Amino acid sequence: MPPNSLVHVIDDDDAVRESLEFLLRAAKIEVRTYDSATAFLNAMPGDVAGCIVTDVRMPGVSGIDLLRQLKARGSTMPVIVITGHGDIQLAVEAMKIGAADFLEKPFDDEALLASVKSALDRLKNDVQRETDRADLNNRLASLSAREREVLEGLVAGKANKVIAFDLGISPRTVEIYRAHVMTKMNAGSLSELVRMALLAGVLNAERT
Repeated sequence: MPPNSLVHVIDDDDAVRESLEFLLRAAKIEVRTYDSATAFLNAMPGDVAGCIVTDVRMPGVSGIDLLRQLKARGSTMPVIVITGHGDIQLAVEAMKIGAADFLEKPFDDEALLASVKSALDRLKNDVQRETDRADLNNRLASLSAREREVLEGLVAGKANKVIAFDLGISPRTVEIYRAHVMTKMNAGSLSELVRMALLAGVLNAERT
């Protein structure tokens, strides 16, 4: 199973940890458990992945403190906070700091699984977006300076003849460069090319 499918369960209550571990493993989700936020932070490698399910009230480093420390470390792991009755204020504070979700005890097993799967799906989508963006940047890097200028003109919504005038070349030459850009960017249509360029931030590089 890929590392971004891993769930880290943090709770000082042995029974809760064991119950959550059993529930997640039964759902074919890899899980690791920790009896404190400090234990997790000490074991946390720089490239740790997956999502976190943590109790909000724990001795020492609380769930809120954990969120703050993760944020300070630049972690992007989604965190699901488990709160007790009457902890809604803490839950709201956790969401403000960056928690992906919170569940009040006693929570339904299906509700927890749905929250975990949603967090993992978002994480996988984030990873895929970063992979796509890196791939797009590699394609952009393969463009010549003139091809990049033509691409910027297309993203700005300019017609071929306008791009030709701006660059001091013929419309026919613009068409040739445009074809080269479509091929190198592996774009099936102009709209797809524009979406790619916007995702890669080409619009920010448009000349004024």
